[in-house]
Amino acid sequence: MRVMLKATLDTDKGNDAIRGGKMPQIMQEALEKLKPEAAYYGPCGGRRTCFMVFDMQESAQLPPLLEPFFTDLNADVEVFPIMNGDDLQKGLSQLA
Repeated sequence: MRVMLKATLDTDKGNDAIRGGKMPQIMQEALEKLKPEAAYYGPCGGRRTCFMVFDMQESAQLPPLLEPFFTDLNADVEVFPIMNGDDLQKGLSQLA
């Protein structure tokens, strides 16, 4: 299932990770684990935020994939199912 991760980083923890030089490593490890089809970074609601779209095979993947965002960055994390255009068309064709 295609899902989107939204991780909004704690400002103080983010500052510490940047000043300590750990932010590139934290993000690289997240990318290696998630293997996202897309990843975007920018401010959202005045805080550093990343959005990553990845394929999740089962919900048991959530703890190992998300825990670094909680423990290293004290992030607020949301994960929700999403569709691309093809998925939407397939779903809509099943209505009726």
